[in-house]
Amino acid sequence: NVGTVLQIGDGIARVYGLDQVMAGELLEFEDQTIGIALNLESDNVGVVLMGEGRAILEGSAVKATGKIAQVPVGDGYLGRVVNALGTPIDGKGDISTSDTRLIESAAPGIISRKSVCEPIQTGITAIDSMIPIGRGQRELIIGDRQTGKTSVAIDTIINQKTEKVVCVYVAIGQKAAGVASVVTELEEKGALDYTVIVAANADDPATLQYIAPYTGAAIAEYFMYKGQATLVIYDDLTKQANAYRQMSLLLRRPPGREAFPGDVFYLHSRLLERAAKLSDALGGGSMTALPIIETQAGDVSAYIPTNVISITDGQIFLSGDLFNAGIRPAINVGISVSRVGSAAQIKAMKQVAGKLKLELAQFAELEA
Repeated sequence: NVGTVLQIGDGIARVYGLDQVMAGELLEFEDQTIGIALNLESDNVGVVLMGEGRAILEGSAVKATGKIAQVPVGDGYLGRVVNALGTPIDGKGDISTSDTRLIESAAPGIISRKSVCEPIQTGITAIDSMIPIGRGQRELIIGDRQTGKTSVAIDTIINQKTEKVVCVYVAIGQKAAGVASVVTELEEKGALDYTVIVAANADDPATLQYIAPYTGAAIAEYFMYKGQATLVIYDDLTKQANAYRQMSLLLRRPPGREAFPGDVFYLHSRLLERAAKLSDALGGGSMTALPIIETQAGDVSAYIPTNVISITDGQIFLSGDLFNAGIRPAINVGISVSRVGSAAQIKAMKQVAGKLKLELAQFAELEA
């Protein structure tokens, strides 16, 4: 099953002659660049490239591989930094593993789940007392740039040192220097040994920034189905949505609100729905998701923030004003909620923290 490149540019190729191709199938170009078939049209296939593809010429051949995108997984990934395809980028050599998982695998169904019942301690008192998070929950961290969103996530990873929780940190569209400083911090605190870092940097193709969160979820699923507790941080999904918008517009899919494609909600819902607390029959493992969304000037009612708020089980809102006033972590407790976490809170904490939120609200009222 071989096709011909009709047109190439901007990380998108139009290919003619692949009549047996599946949606989402991996295709191989002559220069060994891999692409994913996303648009299946009547006369051509729209392919997004997972590399530079500078050597691909019009008229060159494209082979269908018959495989859907998958990523190698295994215990060897702990303590390593990999790219969105699971290839190590930290210079510590190859990772030997025989297991693979589909990047896009189906979320656990209703029967395979159990309600959230165990706490995940972030080590940040404001969160553990008033916005408690349980294992298997999806809690959004939302705020403007430079309000300490990543710090909350990194602190949570470091706090899992005694808890035997496998952590996956997915960096999407970030500066390489920023990712390097996260790695250094985790290493200094002894947290890298139980953490996998998946990085799709700002200079990586949009396709890699788009699949990086799914790769992170697949790596965490490997541990979850082995009965372990896992924590995945997606930092941040705004940049994934932007990468997906770029790909969709170049594939000439109809734009919707804020020029995002119509299925941008499904982009995030199918990712976050993979976080779960599995039933005892499946080993009782869990995947807790902490997606991060960056707002513009505190506007929580923009398209992507409202989408992700509606998918997740609560949000931690970080306020720029509080941050500048020196209150850090700058959590605005008034509009932060946890919809399922209170069921997982430990009794002692419940007793102490029961009245806290009310008292804070009364204080804020008097202060105003």
